[in-house]
Amino acid sequence: MNIGILSSPPFPPKKGGIANYVYNTALKFVERGHSVTVITRGSSGKLARETMQIMNKEITIFRVPMIPIYPFHVHVHGLFVRKLVDKLSSELDVIQAHSPYVPPVAPPPPLVTTIHTLEKVDNAHYEAIGVRSLAFKVSSNIFSSVELKLFRNSDMLTAVSGHVFHELRHIYGLARNGHVVGNGVDEKTFIPHQASQGQEYVLYVGRMDYRKGLFDLLRCVKYVCEKKRNVSFILVGNGPIAGAIAKEAIKMGIRRRITFTGYVDKNRLIRLYQNAKIFVMPSLYEGLPTVILEAMACGIPVVATNIGGNIDVISHGTNGFLVPPASPEEMAKYVLMLLDNEESRTTIGRAARKTIETKYTWDKVSERILECCNSVLETERS
Repeated sequence: MNIGILSSPPFPPKKGGIANYVYNTALKFVERGHSVTVITRGSSGKLARETMQIMNKEITIFRVPMIPIYPFHVHVHGLFVRKLVDKLSSELDVIQAHSPYVPPVAPPPPLVTTIHTLEKVDNAHYEAIGVRSLAFKVSSNIFSSVELKLFRNSDMLTAVSGHVFHELRHIYGLARNGHVVGNGVDEKTFIPHQASQGQEYVLYVGRMDYRKGLFDLLRCVKYVCEKKRNVSFILVGNGPIAGAIAKEAIKMGIRRRITFTGYVDKNRLIRLYQNAKIFVMPSLYEGLPTVILEAMACGIPVVATNIGGNIDVISHGTNGFLVPPASPEEMAKYVLMLLDNEESRTTIGRAARKTIETKYTWDKVSERILECCNSVLETERS
């Protein structure tokens, strides 16, 4: 099968998220003997074509001009993408698009869209912190019209979580027969390890961005630190509100209990997971965050908000804990409980690892995507 992949993040990825998803599923497609062509954003210059050698096969990468005319950059980018897709249509059997921020294309070839988050819902959860967050909220209608057209053009809709389909039905009246393909993690790299007898810390990994619930996390930190003097928090990631979070921590008197690392490389990230006591995810909105899967693969108990794909992955009290969004005291309660109970941390961590091995490896995810692509092709032939 000749598979075209349409995605906005860089390929190969410089960081995680959707870019990591696209890269790892593309590798699995190649491992299974399929041909892959990636269509992604380039600079504002000319169309660029590259090749990447993987397992004696080439992945072709087209970097399509991207002109930064916000908030209409996706529309302009789409003009170039559609022209390229028309040119490649006879060479590709199917296109898999990764939403959000990809322009709407129309068959042929058949189109399978994987939805990571809905822009209309995502922007609605942005905390009103400065002009940038307000701009995102105002532009949500522009982006939602783009994604709706993409969804309507698709032969099949897939998503990283069942909750995304619930939102599709509620917001757009679509996806009655959608397929959940999930998110994945490299279970051979993100593995449990005997924690060192060093600093006792709770870990957060993710962008320092709106709708991540980071101000709620600071309140959770304060509750925990009032009860535990020997526990600290490590926050990994960069983003537009990193400075605001650090300033707020100073105001709250908890800055010395928090280490802000910024971006870290993969090897250090794995060590941080493996040596953490607990992983926390206070987001107000997510599709299915990769970082939760990485923490669970490393056998670390997770305390997360009961939103998005978190509900699909975490069974409360069995392989992690779920709390309502914007409830820092509730999150702190479970963090404190786990800090006080090593046996519970071990049991929850083992169950978390088992969940990943059973359902959330890249092999499992890519297999589900390929089944959807084959189903669309069979329908077209019949």
